[in-house]
Amino acid sequence: MGGVTEKYTTIGGKFLTSEDLLQQKLRDVKAFVFDWDGVFNSGEKSGGGSSNFNEIDSMGTNLLRFSHFLNKKQLPITAIISGEKNESAFWFCNREHFNYSFYKFANKLNAINYICQQNNIQPQQIAYFFDDVLDLSVARICGIRIFIPRKNNPSFNQFVFQNQLADYVTAGISGEFAIRESCELLMELYSNYTLTIKHRMDFTEDYTQYLNTRNTTVTSFFTFVNGEIIKMEN
Repeated sequence: MGGVTEKYTTIGGKFLTSEDLLQQKLRDVKAFVFDWDGVFNSGEKSGGGSSNFNEIDSMGTNLLRFSHFLNKKQLPITAIISGEKNESAFWFCNREHFNYSFYKFANKLNAINYICQQNNIQPQQIAYFFDDVLDLSVARICGIRIFIPRKNNPSFNQFVFQNQLADYVTAGISGEFAIRESCELLMELYSNYTLTIKHRMDFTEDYTQYLNTRNTTVTSFFTFVNGEIIKMEN
């Protein structure tokens, strides 16, 4: 058992793909794509349909992007794909300078195909973070699949396991900082976790270069209407 595997299984994470193979897969990853509801939050909604996120997970996404930047010398592609319209997700994508925010995509493959076409990548070069049924068609084809479970849908969890639709199952359930957990896991697999933290702590020239580059990214917003992907004003 590798050191990373032991560290994460100790807190309750499950590796359905070995640490070594996950590390190999990560070498090809060029995009980090996230579901929203049940991933950044518990899935609970306000009357207006919005659901929140926390700063712990947000920092995780920033550190992961910086970790990737240190390894690859370029930014990863980042996106959120949601089946619903969510103002908090829009605000998050703008603030964090994600490349894309897709909403009202009942078939999330449409968004994945768009990302691949626009950036000349393959689904196998995407790491996908997900929690529920709407995500399975995407999980089936992406290179790395991070599954965020819930204790009270054991049959669905079993379906994901038995059909090999995940590579890692987080110890944290929906709403319990599972994004931070999985981002730190991938940073460990990049073999530069400590270096990433030290650069961020000291606000080094490398981190400043990353941040300045990241902040030039302008989020594009898309929805799906009558079989077409429509770009919306942010």
